[in-house]
Amino acid sequence: MILIIPVKKNDIITVTVSAVSSDGSGIAKFSGYTIFIPQTLPEDVAEVLVVKVKSSYGYGKLLKIISPSPYRIGSPCPHFEKCGGCQLMMADYDYQLEIKKGFVKDALSRLGGINANVDIIGSDTPFRYRNKMVFPFGKDGVWGFYRERSHDIIPLSDCLLGDELSKDILNAVAKYMKDFGILAYDEEAHSGVIRRVFIRNTDTEFLVVISANSDSLPHSDELIKALRLVSDKISGIVLNVNKKRTNLVLGDKSIVLWGKNYLSATLLGLKYEISPESFFQVNSKQTEKLYSLALDFADIQNTDTVLDIYCGIGTITLSAAKTAKKVIGIEIVEKAIENAKENAKRNGIFNADFYCGEAETLVPKLINDGISPDIVILDPPRKGSDEATLSAIAEAMPKRIVYVSCNPATLARDAKFLHGFGYEIKKATAVDMFPHTAHIECAALFSRV
Repeated sequence: MILIIPVKKNDIITVTVSAVSSDGSGIAKFSGYTIFIPQTLPEDVAEVLVVKVKSSYGYGKLLKIISPSPYRIGSPCPHFEKCGGCQLMMADYDYQLEIKKGFVKDALSRLGGINANVDIIGSDTPFRYRNKMVFPFGKDGVWGFYRERSHDIIPLSDCLLGDELSKDILNAVAKYMKDFGILAYDEEAHSGVIRRVFIRNTDTEFLVVISANSDSLPHSDELIKALRLVSDKISGIVLNVNKKRTNLVLGDKSIVLWGKNYLSATLLGLKYEISPESFFQVNSKQTEKLYSLALDFADIQNTDTVLDIYCGIGTITLSAAKTAKKVIGIEIVEKAIENAKENAKRNGIFNADFYCGEAETLVPKLINDGISPDIVILDPPRKGSDEATLSAIAEAMPKRIVYVSCNPATLARDAKFLHGFGYEIKKATAVDMFPHTAHIECAALFSRV
């Protein structure tokens, strides 16, 4: 049977949105054909321009809301419609939480065959929560974010997810570029100097990293002077040398222009030093909720050995060490393992061992060598874990597995795999680390049946 597609590119149609996809786009049916439409919500009646047509679904661009969803509010950001960084900012925050809880529940059911109750923990501060922001620079010192699925810069005057001080820092860099004729990096020509400005912050400190296509910055003393005038919270200014034709934010070489090249942070009572390269969750307040939840699920006793896989700089590992008999952290990034070991010393923790390498290689090896974890904690990247790692974990038969996930789809896939080894989800709670976006974190507790 040949499916007749009822629309073609550049058609203008009227639809009623019925659901939200995992990327935050509204989903509508037009004569049985599925259309994905960014910036729309269930019960929106919308006029839509068809921009792409595929065999079983298409994409539309919102032209006009004819009748608004009851969950729709006016976005407080003047850049919302063009930027695309906040897929759900037009929705009431309580409804955003319902959408995200649905993402997790649907993924577990549809992809994992698991019917689980899912709770969600919202944010008390859904604006100005990000402690890490990266802004590309374009011609004439224009800064902003890339338009969705492109490298065209959308100029911004501010971002409501980052600290208000960020815009003053960026404007100071833009003025320096204009005053001294410093060109922004041109990707096509591989010329120019300033690529991006990377800002990390705590409540009391800011680290400003200038990513540049150069080993030095002309008139760097003037830039340092300008940035120090912005705020005495700025504790370090770093030049990161990135001369490769790459989309990576940072290169391999960093030069301290002024101050220090790290931030000091406290998480769950432990002290950490965060370098530009270190992974550290971007929402500090929600991170404490997420990690506290994971540790509560783990229910660690003083006789337990805990294996923390994908441990990063040791944030969960070292928190677990305060209760456990012994903790072992595994991470593929060598710099992160160095940071983890330093953080253990900094906090006077001596029952933590850290190993650098691929989880799929190290976990089976450690278990074959006699490590017998009572509790396993996993916090993998978006691609999830892998069968070699999960098989080794299951064969070691820990009494509990706590899986922290930033991708409900791979959590569901891995949960289905673990189910085959006799582990079932007992609890699942989403934590909204990224208000106004379609991203969601989740902690799931697995126990042996």
